[in-house]
Amino acid sequence: MHEPNPLRSWELCPDFPSITADHVMPAMQHVIATSSAELEALEQAAPRTWHGLLVPLERLTDRVARVWGVATHLHNVKNSDAMRQAYAQTQPLVVEFHNRLGQSRPVYDALLALRESPDFLSFSQALQRTISLLVRDAALQGVGLSPENRERFNAISQELAELSTRFTNNVLDATQTYALTLTQKDEVAGLPEDSLRLAASMARARGQENATAENGPWCVTLDLPSFLSFMQHASRRDLRENVYRAYITRAASGDTDNLPHIRRILKLRRELAKLLGFENFAGVSLERKMAPNVDSIKTLLRTIQDAATDQALNDLIELGELARAGGQSDDIQPWDVMYWAERVKEQRFGLRDELIRPYFPLPAILKGLFDLIENLFAVRIEAGAEVPTWHADVTYYRVKNSEGLEIAGFYLDPYARPEEKRGGAWMDELYGRSTVCAPRGHAVRLPIAYVNCNQRPALDDAPSLMSFQEVTTLFHEFGHALQHMLTTVDHGFVAGISNIEWDAVELPSQFMENWCYHLQTLTGLARHYRTGEPMAAEPLDQILETRTFRAGSNALRQVCFALTDLALHTADPDTLDPTDTAQRIAREILPLPPLPEDRFLCSFSHIFAGGYAAGYYSYKWAEVLSADAFGAFVDAGLEDPARRQDMGLCFRNTVLALGGSRHPMDIFRLFRGREPDPRALLRQEGLLPANKDN
Repeated sequence: MHEPNPLRSWELCPDFPSITADHVMPAMQHVIATSSAELEALEQAAPRTWHGLLVPLERLTDRVARVWGVATHLHNVKNSDAMRQAYAQTQPLVVEFHNRLGQSRPVYDALLALRESPDFLSFSQALQRTISLLVRDAALQGVGLSPENRERFNAISQELAELSTRFTNNVLDATQTYALTLTQKDEVAGLPEDSLRLAASMARARGQENATAENGPWCVTLDLPSFLSFMQHASRRDLRENVYRAYITRAASGDTDNLPHIRRILKLRRELAKLLGFENFAGVSLERKMAPNVDSIKTLLRTIQDAATDQALNDLIELGELARAGGQSDDIQPWDVMYWAERVKEQRFGLRDELIRPYFPLPAILKGLFDLIENLFAVRIEAGAEVPTWHADVTYYRVKNSEGLEIAGFYLDPYARPEEKRGGAWMDELYGRSTVCAPRGHAVRLPIAYVNCNQRPALDDAPSLMSFQEVTTLFHEFGHALQHMLTTVDHGFVAGISNIEWDAVELPSQFMENWCYHLQTLTGLARHYRTGEPMAAEPLDQILETRTFRAGSNALRQVCFALTDLALHTADPDTLDPTDTAQRIAREILPLPPLPEDRFLCSFSHIFAGGYAAGYYSYKWAEVLSADAFGAFVDAGLEDPARRQDMGLCFRNTVLALGGSRHPMDIFRLFRGREPDPRALLRQEGLLPANKDN
């Protein structure tokens, strides 16, 4: 008798420790075969009722998604040669299944019949939108193509999926490969105590068992906590240059060179767009976005650019003046920016990273975050559930409503593990809310999220001490998780974060970041990990002031990325040089041009291995929404608990509850009473005077 496969034989939570790479292929073969058989039966029956069509459709789609979701999650957080190989071998089966499903003509015709039926207008808004989105997605999946073109479409989809995985693995490998080992104290001059401890722990992880913060050796890697720490604090300019050049050329040479993959991805995306009847891939991308067209996006980005340029130039002048005063005779170079920006911050605000971190221990930050969520949205978060996890540092939490009933759950994986976990921070789902996919004995399946960060782990006798940026990142990812978990929609296709237009999906995440800049909330968060003493008023005020610190430079950087992304996905890839395009746009926009050898595109996973192709602008688009949404709380009175909670419940009942069940502009209007105002973002970032209305 065969042992059950733990990747698919679970109901509420997977037994993560028992899942190995060997389980991936057989589990996916089984669920795809089962769902494919159900799809064939559905095609033969071709029901013309929503219950007869959408219920089996959701079940057979969900069966594949939840098992592949766990495999993908483990590929991201427990990466190994075996898991990588299993994932790569299985991915074509998944792509093939989704193409087969999306290109089912009988299902498409049944959906069209439902949409045209007299009953359509009597369906709930969630159901109407589900049908409309499935029709749209089938068209984008190539349902209307000739057999020959469909075959080519499917081949392109397979190759793009494979290239995306290769791109990710190359970035991971290139990040892991680099390590600068330092043995002399003058080489780590300027590094504060916590940075030295981090560097020593990195050295120990690489076999230097006796490494200490005081005596070394110390190791600097391209993993973000290590890279940022060194670039912000290391006095040795030559070593900063070494690390910086390694960072901007990650995955740009040798076996991990992503440039050929970039060229191929852009070429294939253009071909796919042409097959679907679009001029370029941006056209395909915008079918699933709020933004109506490329011109409207460029208008927003140029508005931000115009508002930010003078401030960004002033930022660079200020860095140059401080560098000269500090004895640097050369002009500011890219490897100087973070170092001198940190010195400006220390000089202007008196803030130093090592003085801030002790006031932001992870356990206290989590308590403050959970208290805020309870206060705003009337839910309670509880730890302590006995649920298997994939690593000892991972914790599972239950989310309960004000009556004490469980409504959702999430796993929190907070720390960097560069040897096996991909960089950055992200939220994903184990599964979403659904009545159709409810487990036996349950009326509805409750949503469960993953929240993944890459902050410094606990070191020696101290808990994980967070930078302020890591605090805002945690709040950001929780915004995504809240939209997933607090949905009240029961149709799985549009519950939570499912099928939300991509340029609106960052609204709740960026909304949550705003609370980190609210004095009352920040005061409650910032307490010393040893003494419990609150942070003094002066540094608290200074942290709040840093919100607009280098806002012009930061805004131009995002505009530059967004315009580069759009340029790559609107130009003809046969005549396009991706690197030259990125360089040209950066020189046009940024006060400090990039180095000629800069290859940041080769690690730009958002657009080549994530969901942001021709959609990186979404961050700025959603920042407008989030700034304006937070403005409603400001208008209501942030310091009035009753009014703040009323507004919180309104936000919960619209933005968080309705998810993908309505168009995001309709949901925003429900919450705010009007369409979003771009000036809200410019004011928030200090790029428009608060009293200036045009």
